[in-house]
Amino acid sequence: MITVAICDDELNIGAELECALSDIFTKLNISHEIDVFSTGSALCRNIEAGTHYDLIFLDIEFAKEKSNGVEIGRLVRDAQHNSAVSIVFISWEKKYSMQLFELRPLNFLAKPLEYEKIERTVETYLQISELFLEEFTYKKGHNTLKLQMRDIIYFESRERKIFIHLVDGRTEDFYGSLKKIYNEQLQKFDVLFIHAAYAVNYDYIATIKYNQLLLADHETSLPISPNRRREVRENYFTIMKKRRAGF
Repeated sequence: MITVAICDDELNIGAELECALSDIFTKLNISHEIDVFSTGSALCRNIEAGTHYDLIFLDIEFAKEKSNGVEIGRLVRDAQHNSAVSIVFISWEKKYSMQLFELRPLNFLAKPLEYEKIERTVETYLQISELFLEEFTYKKGHNTLKLQMRDIIYFESRERKIFIHLVDGRTEDFYGSLKKIYNEQLQKFDVLFIHAAYAVNYDYIATIKYNQLLLADHETSLPISPNRRREVRENYFTIMKKRRAGF
């Protein structure tokens, strides 16, 4: 089941997009639910009440609201407490693309909407989702354990142990080498090896700076090793480019 939200104060655009998405998901035989909102505040209230969306199509300009779509997108990210939700911005104007950078949208669709571009956006989302459901495997004692990558924020190496920091606040640990698990497993996922002690899931990075990363909780910052800065930035933008195919 894929849950989708459409937020656009132009009712005809919302209806058009809902129809196109329903047709695309039906052709792909994918179960789906689509909620349509005409205001950003209504979308935010629904999320704050506990509704989770996998994919959100969000207009940038709202005639009757002070907040624009960029600000609403930021509120959505904060309300969901992570960067896992995929956001597609839509607008009559293309001038906003650079303002959207820090929110790392899945795509930007210019109005009038084109069915083919909506379809390609859905296909990109599905490709990313498959990667997001991949599992990380590790051994603890005689047991082999698994965690879904979507639940992992970052890995920390300390005192010969690897600590896995999870979205729900828990921390799992096991004996091992961060470099070894990165080479054997993590490099095939969208994970940045930023420091001898840290490897971070791209989906939970809010901001990348010269010498540190700020995570999606906007409180935790992790250092980037001087000898890894160039590689980290290159890998970060490579993942972003892959995620934003067609942007």
